[in-house]
Amino acid sequence: MTKADIVNEVSLATGMPKKEVGIVVEAFMDAVKESLLKKKENVYLRGFGSFNIKRRAAKTARNISKNTTITIPAHDLPCFKPAKSFVEEMKG
Repeated sequence: MTKADIVNEVSLATGMPKKEVGIVVEAFMDAVKESLLKKKENVYLRGFGSFNIKRRAAKTARNISKNTTITIPAHDLPCFKPAKSFVEEMKG
């Protein structure tokens, strides 16, 4: 499902114009990104799941083609963890 598909589904379900729904969807995604990137806060959506920040430690890796060792710096990654009720629904 793409963002356009989501906009179509919400527009059909609510009766709102697609243009307005598109603005709302974009605003939602921007709010989640801003919370994770700038504020470093997790986003919790009860009954759906949470968007979290995972910290990856620095590590050494090997470049096999050049036979060298490189250092990968520590960095943050976004992740999504579904809610238990959502997982139970998926299991059927």
